[in-house]
Amino acid sequence: MAQRWLSDERLQERLFQAQIAGGPAVFVLPRPGYRKSYATFATRYGSIDNCFQLPGQPSPVQVPDGIAHFLEHQMFAQEDGDAFDRFAALGASANAYTSYTSTTYLFSTTERFDPAFEHLLAFVQRPHFTDGGTDKERGIIQQEIRMYADNPDWRLRQLLHEGLYQRHPFCIDIAGTVKSVGGITTGLLRQCYDTFYHPANMVVCVVGDVDADHVMELVEQSLAAHPRAPWSAPERWLPDEPPAVRRPRSVERMSVARPLLAVGFKERPGRVRGRAQLERDSWTEVGLDAVFGRSSARFASWYEIGLVDHSFGAGYYGEETFGLSQLSGETDDPQRLEEEIRRATDEVRRSGVPEADCERLRRSRLGEFLREFNSPESLGHALAALYFNGVDVFAYREVLEELTAEAVSARLAEHLDPERCSVAMVLPAEA
Repeated sequence: MAQRWLSDERLQERLFQAQIAGGPAVFVLPRPGYRKSYATFATRYGSIDNCFQLPGQPSPVQVPDGIAHFLEHQMFAQEDGDAFDRFAALGASANAYTSYTSTTYLFSTTERFDPAFEHLLAFVQRPHFTDGGTDKERGIIQQEIRMYADNPDWRLRQLLHEGLYQRHPFCIDIAGTVKSVGGITTGLLRQCYDTFYHPANMVVCVVGDVDADHVMELVEQSLAAHPRAPWSAPERWLPDEPPAVRRPRSVERMSVARPLLAVGFKERPGRVRGRAQLERDSWTEVGLDAVFGRSSARFASWYEIGLVDHSFGAGYYGEETFGLSQLSGETDDPQRLEEEIRRATDEVRRSGVPEADCERLRRSRLGEFLREFNSPESLGHALAALYFNGVDVFAYREVLEELTAEAVSARLAEHLDPERCSVAMVLPAEA
């Protein structure tokens, strides 16, 4: 087992990191004097992992869309009852979520950390799948999917993803579809669990007034109580995504009071990981904030004439194999807002982002990052996400320290390409 303490003198923080042979990575960030402790147990398995090839097998396995999310729900059904009930009895607040690239189980508590942590480690390593449980959960998830389909914001986002991406499973909702969920069986759940829920594909993160050695002792005890054969990593298959968008425009009518508009820019093909991904994401986020953020002159002028309200925002979301920038909000004049957004992106591609704006936003984001060290929840999420991306939490400070207006401007000039743009609208239903 390899273990060490990482430190950042500028932040005056120390982070314990360990890699258990054949087991998970473990991160512990001690916060002496904190009442709340927060722990996550996450696996690098998300909704885009719907096609994979097992070692020694002649062909890949294609599983139904939404199975990672389904599996997350099903994990809480234990042989001795619902895992949530045990957390509640211990005074802990528990949850879980599935993203495009990972699944995370978590809890926070102000008391009785040890039994809650032991329970987290145990139930994730001790699934209880039954046909009856699968059938029950299938109906619940299908009803959730139907409910989200009636949500205008959800539909706007999904229309944009489907407009931007042609083949990459990012364009499929994390929960899947009513039809795809109907094809999920107990056997498939077990296969995906055995493939991706191996401790060697997982990470444990703890933030709070805890002792790192004691956390390691609890993790090793749990691994010994739930032995697994050595892990053979599957090959994850992703289709080749064409550079072009699927369609430049998507329009749907729903029962909404005002039109909703989203303008998206598709990431260029390829894989970006580690520090390069951090730089890409940071440069894009700062640039979008400088051009379209609440403190920008452009937002102020649009707000002044009533073209946008506080629902309007611009942001970037990217992972190793996909990404997009999204500018969206409610507006009474979606056509004019789209024209203004296109005009603004053309201008920033030509002229770049002012150095003063970049420096102001760089300092602001650095301050936000420092404040996250007072939030166990934010840190717990960041530790796992950055680990899966191949970097540690201190690398983000270094990237922000080195951010320049030249890098931000070059990034936006390359990224905000009108040829890689798609527009989605949700308009009021016709009378």
